[in-house]
Amino acid sequence: MNVKKFTAPTSREALRKVREALGPDAVILSNRPMDGVVEILALANDDAASLAQPAADTAPAMPELEIEDTYTPSPMMTPPQARPQPARPQPARPAAARSQPTQQQMQDAIKARMQAQMEAQMEAEAQANMEARAQARAQVRPAPGFAPAAPAVDMDRISAMVADAVNSAKANAAAEMSTMMTELRAMRGMMETQLAELSWGSSQQREPHKATVLREMLGAGFSATLAKMLIEKMPAGRSAEESLRWIRTVLARNLNVIANEDALIEKGGVFALVGPTGVGKTTSTAKLAARCVMRHGPEKLALITTDAYRIGAHEQLRIYGKILGVMVHSVKDEADLRIALKELRNKHTVLIDTVGVSQRDQMVTEQVAMLQGTDVDVKRLLCLNSTSTQETLAEVVRAYQGTGLAGAIMTKLDEAASIGNVLDVVIRQKLNLFYVSNGQRVPEDLHLAKPDELIERAFRSKKDVSQFSDSDLPMLMAAAGNNATREVYLG
Repeated sequence: MNVKKFTAPTSREALRKVREALGPDAVILSNRPMDGVVEILALANDDAASLAQPAADTAPAMPELEIEDTYTPSPMMTPPQARPQPARPQPARPAAARSQPTQQQMQDAIKARMQAQMEAQMEAEAQANMEARAQARAQVRPAPGFAPAAPAVDMDRISAMVADAVNSAKANAAAEMSTMMTELRAMRGMMETQLAELSWGSSQQREPHKATVLREMLGAGFSATLAKMLIEKMPAGRSAEESLRWIRTVLARNLNVIANEDALIEKGGVFALVGPTGVGKTTSTAKLAARCVMRHGPEKLALITTDAYRIGAHEQLRIYGKILGVMVHSVKDEADLRIALKELRNKHTVLIDTVGVSQRDQMVTEQVAMLQGTDVDVKRLLCLNSTSTQETLAEVVRAYQGTGLAGAIMTKLDEAASIGNVLDVVIRQKLNLFYVSNGQRVPEDLHLAKPDELIERAFRSKKDVSQFSDSDLPMLMAAAGNNATREVYLG
């Protein structure tokens, strides 16, 4: 009869080895960690059953165990029946007393005895470990005046150290993942750029009229993003002239304008002109006020200014109001604006001239919140400077967008060398273009927007297209993306 020894890195692995070797009914004799592994001593169920078969005329005795793998059982693990006992005369017992218990009862008794021995051994080992730790702590003497911390404090420190280690590992893993994703995105962008360059170069050779249309659009001031989107959807089999005519038609169709002034002058309401400093908000307000006075009279109109920052800024609007016979109200904050709008609720039209704020200033958000915080529906009209670049205009729209703009007014059209830049932003951002302003005269230099005339002017005043060489076009088309472009209606 053999006692088997099994070793594994974990208890689960060791128990699996026991089941594979001895079956699910094996008897576990001991289980202890040893040199970084788990050691289990086990006995087959049949061998344990044989221990339960006593001699016919003698008391049951535990036979000596033969242990493989040079394992020597400790005295604690040696059953008392296995130790040498002096021979004692056995008194005669009746036959009923000598009747042997069943095999299952003997197996249960052996398992219970083995379990008790294992528990005793584990308790002894735990006691020995506690004594060893106590001796180690006794050897570490604290410095004078140092009060040793309570065990609970030590556990808190250990828990804190473990938590710090886990958080540090998570942070390092997150940083590595972020770096990896950044590198993957960079590689993807590089591959997409190279593929786009190759694709456009091949397309340029097959369809040279696309390069002609692209040069015309870039020279007119339109972005490479919008040009790429339209050229990719351009019908095939057309000449350069026909393709350019199709491009102009699509651009004009995607300029959202008002057909007449009924949406503003006739319907009335509260309108606030917003935008950066110097885009012509006050002059545009005066032009709109003059149109309202000519249509409904001065008693149906009210003017409000929030520009209390610039010296004499509200005086300019007061002069326009005096000429038109309209009272101008000055407000400083949202509370004043709410009170003023409540007092002017019987007016047909109320025009608000706001203070000019840079699109990168935090005051833009505060101004939008002030206009939206009233109990009245204030429609915001964004003034766009036609002389600004596309990047600047795009920033202005994003800053003043808020929950939505009612419309836009193109200003300083007479000062712009090219207007494709502002038309590009209006088309891509799907803005409603109400008016265009091309001078300082009040109210003559304010006109309803006409898409065909604006697109024609953009291409008529285009730059020299020879500056865009064939080698530059693939790079421009590869760098252009469609993410910032909303859907364009092709018709």
